[in-house]
Amino acid sequence: MKLLLALLVGGLFAAGIYLIVRRSIVKLIMGLILLSHGANLLIFASGGLVRAQAPLVEAGSLAPEPPHADPVPQALILTAIVIGFGVVAFMMVLVSRAYMAVGTDDTEEFTGTDH
Repeated sequence: MKLLLALLVGGLFAAGIYLIVRRSIVKLIMGLILLSHGANLLIFASGGLVRAQAPLVEAGSLAPEPPHADPVPQALILTAIVIGFGVVAFMMVLVSRAYMAVGTDDTEEFTGTDH
C-alpha cells in the first residue's frame, strides 16, 4: 500500500511539474492543483496508514494504544485543502481577467501587456 501511494504521489508531482512548464496558463493552474493534491497525499502518508483504531486515549493512560494514525497531518490536510481552494479560485479570476485583456492564454503573449 505504501509503494502504491508513493508511486501515486510521484505521478502527481511529475504531472504537475510537466503542466507547469507548458505555455498555457490554464495548464499552469491544473499543474498547481495536481501539485497540491500530491503534497496533501504526501502529508497524509507521513501520518501513517493504519486501519486498526482511532487515536483515542483511554481513561487512565497517557497515550493512545498503538497502532494508531496520527491526527495532526489529517488536520493539516484539511487546512491545506481550504487554502488551496481559495488560491485556485483567485488564480482562476486572475486568468479570466488576463484572458480578457490579452485575448489568449499563451504566456508568451503576456509580455506585451506592460503599457
